[in-house]
Parts: sequence; C-alpha cells; structure tokens
Amino acid sequence: MSSLRVLKTAVYHEAPSAYAVGMTSPSTTAPTLLVLAAGMGSRYGGLKQVDGMGPGGEAILEYSIFDALRAGFGDILLVIRKDIEAPFRDAIGRRLEAVAPIRYAYQELDSCIDWTTDIPQRSKPWGTAHAVLAAAPHLNNSFAVVNADDFYGAAGYKAVVDFLTGPGSAGRGPSAHCLPGYRLGNTLSDNGHVSRGVCEVDGNSMLTRIVERKEIGWAEGRLVDSGVEGQPVEVSVDAPVSMNFWGFQHSMLGEIYDRFKTFVESTRDNPKAELYLPVMMGDLVTEGRASVQVLTMDSPWFGVTYPEDKPMVQASLQALIDAGEYQNPLWG
Repeated sequence: MSSLRVLKTAVYHEAPSAYAVGMTSPSTTAPTLLVLAAGMGSRYGGLKQVDGMGPGGEAILEYSIFDALRAGFGDILLVIRKDIEAPFRDAIGRRLEAVAPIRYAYQELDSCIDWTTDIPQRSKPWGTAHAVLAAAPHLNNSFAVVNADDFYGAAGYKAVVDFLTGPGSAGRGPSAHCLPGYRLGNTLSDNGHVSRGVCEVDGNSMLTRIVERKEIGWAEGRLVDSGVEGQPVEVSVDAPVSMNFWGFQHSMLGEIYDRFKTFVESTRDNPKAELYLPVMMGDLVTEGRASVQVLTMDSPWFGVTYPEDKPMVQASLQALIDAGEYQNPLWG
C-alpha cells in the first residue's frame, strides 16, 4: 500500500450539511458512495448529471444518493471538475448539501500525477480510474463507485453494503470486491448503440473476464455487437453487464494508482487515451490480483446517453413514484 502514501493531495471541499429526515449521520465504518460526476456530456449536449429528471426537477444522482443513504452508506463524495462547479452547485449542489452528508473532490488534468513534471498535453481527464484517484486522499474505508447519470435502483445499493459490511464481510480478504451485474436486455437504449462490459462468471458468480462490447444493438431480431471486425457477434440479453457500479475495499486504491501510473507513461502520446475501471478490473481478475463477486440484479437500470433518452427516464422515475418506491418531492 505504499503507493497510496505518495498520492498528491487532491483539491477537496466538505459542504456543511443538515441531514434529511430518516437519514443518519455519517459513520466512520460505513462505506462511502463515490459519485463520478465530472463527465463532459458530449453526446448529450450538456451537463446531463444535473439535468432534472424527476417530477420535482431532481437529477438522477439525487435518487442514487437517496437510495445509498437509506441502504446504509455513511456519506457521499462527489467527483466534479472545477469548471463545472458553479453550474453544478447552482443546479443541485446546494439542495443536496442541505439534506445529505456531501463532500467534493475535483478531477483535473494533473490530479494525482505526482511522479513527473512532464504531464502529457490533453483536453480531457484520464477516465474513470483517474476519477477515483482524484478522490483517494479522502477515502478512509470501503467505498462504492457509481456514475452520476445512471439509475441503479435501491436493491443494488443494499447488495453492495451487505457485501462490504454485512455478515461474512470480515472474513473476506482485502482484494475481495463486488460488482452488481445488470441484465444486458435491461440496459439498452432505443436511440442508438450502447457500449457495455459483458461479464463472464464461474459457477460461484465470481467474475472471470469482462469483454468490452462497443456497439450493442438489435439487428434483424438479434442482439449483436456490430463493432467487431468481420461480422457481428451475437450476445445474450440475459448476460450480466458492468454498469460501472463497483463495491471496493480500501486496498483497491493502491492497485488503481499503480495501474494508472503505468497507463499514463505508456499512453502519453495518445491525448484521447482513458483508463476505464471495467478494463482495469478485468486485467486484475485475470492476473489473480483481485476477486470480484458479481451480484445478480433483476431490478431495472436506466440512464441518459442521448437527449432522446430523457423522456424514457422521466417516465421510468414517475412509474417508480407511482408504485410507492419514492416520495415526491424526493427529499420531502
């Protein structure tokens, strides 16, 4: 774990918070929810992580935070960029700070790149693994990682908390992690192809490999990845896929730092190279440096990739409210 000790201190802010009715104060042992909210939203055409989706103008990440806190997470750490801080806080940040234990970390081009003064020139950060490193100095226990613009459902947060802190968790080693695996057929978009990390598991639901499928969509009644050279590869609608929802022991931070350092040095001439968590975790599993239990999720997942996805997300959230899963307004 010596790698962690040399992480450059990231820019960080803790927001003063009141706590919503029914929520508990942060625990020093409860896991932290790390929300990746620094995306540029290039395909969406704006900051989709703060776009109002609920009937009260709530963003998707507000439902994630609500679900996480009632599942037993201790606090929330949001990774954003300095250049979006003002619109982020104007849109939802101040509202969240009033009802939940919110902290901020900032992902910038030079975050945690402390081993060289010759930082490669590029216009965007280094991917989701880099985003986790930006928050690393402020993570003291186990944690989960989610995307700000994805709705995962309450069951996923409860399953991750149970894995990290429930009965049996003490007997797991420091390299034991988890991944809620969502049914591929429940994660498609009607408005274009999707990219998914398709999970291969053994008889004990342990991850053996993640296969990155770049262009999954329907073709002549079959679900295929059309981005494979040669001919399309058929994929099962029931295959579990990674939606970048991870449950990590604290020790994972050292692995990410080592992988990220090697990645930066090997891709410094590629300004678009990014280190993605699913790719990195697939490598760690293959090398025997990590074990990942895939937690089967039958609950719906939905998210916004394209602007055309917004009405579907709004309708899905309204249906959950009508079914009594959430109150309206969300924070009472």
